[in-house]
Amino acid sequence: MNFPLGGYIPPPSQRRRVQADEIDPQAKAALDSRPFSLPHSRLGLKLLRPVARLAAKYGNRNPPTVGSVTDLTIPGPDGALRARRYRPKGEGDVPTVVFFHGGGYVFGGLETHDVLCRRLTRESGCAVLSVAYRLAPEHPFPAAVEDAYAATEWAASNLGSLGGAEGLAVAGDSAGGTLAAIVALMAAERDGPALTHQALIYPATGAEEEQESVRQNAGIVLNEADLRFFEACYYGSDVHRRNPYADPARADDLSGVPPATVVTAGFDPLRDAGKGYAEQLLADGVDVRYENYLAQVHGFATMEIDAAETVASRVGRDLADALRE
Repeated sequence: MNFPLGGYIPPPSQRRRVQADEIDPQAKAALDSRPFSLPHSRLGLKLLRPVARLAAKYGNRNPPTVGSVTDLTIPGPDGALRARRYRPKGEGDVPTVVFFHGGGYVFGGLETHDVLCRRLTRESGCAVLSVAYRLAPEHPFPAAVEDAYAATEWAASNLGSLGGAEGLAVAGDSAGGTLAAIVALMAAERDGPALTHQALIYPATGAEEEQESVRQNAGIVLNEADLRFFEACYYGSDVHRRNPYADPARADDLSGVPPATVVTAGFDPLRDAGKGYAEQLLADGVDVRYENYLAQVHGFATMEIDAAETVASRVGRDLADALRE
């Protein structure tokens, strides 16, 4: 399901079809080979994080090639943040995309999303700055949001040393997609960095357990207990749950944010959350391109499957078109 920038009028044949008959065989094989499941404790997370980093680092022996990859430290609100700059092949100055990784706000990092960032760099022709923000539950809201916004402000002030050219966008997947949307909202309301585009890959914007996609797909990558655990870790306290800077779906007005690409997956519990946010953006007059991958699951953009390359190509094209106008 797609709608182009400026409107959403799906044909009648697509109005009710939100997922395929079966999960994509490549995605199913990737799920079946997952080496670990999500723990719901601080100790479990401490054990999972290095395992996930090592699995990502050594599981991709032939990552997509780009022009250069440079590890950096950039200033954050509570100390230095690790970051990684990717530049495309070729000479000349290019725009910059600030990327935030997924992982439910509790795990993930530069290594787990290295391949996706390489693909986005290659397909967009832009420099990509991947940011390792502070993780919950050790650092609940607003830590990740503050880090993401500070990193975007830093990027806006250092475009010359990142891509070299004017033009800045934000992107992310899952929790990182939500952070990208929050940064776009904060920048619009605070007269912050001028953002040209936001690319949100299966974001958790406005996720609720009663949504049909949660009822249909809970247990495929994510279950209800996972979603509750992520939320409890991220928010830290229930007083933050209605804060639009914690979840931009709570905002009364999104009209000032930049155009968006929103991607969802048919078998993802977060499908309806992402689709609902795309519709909320459109209702507030924001140009959107929405695409639902009917046979895919949550996290497919970081898998070694054909659809991961496809989504990186399409999102990269949107970023290139927006930043090079």
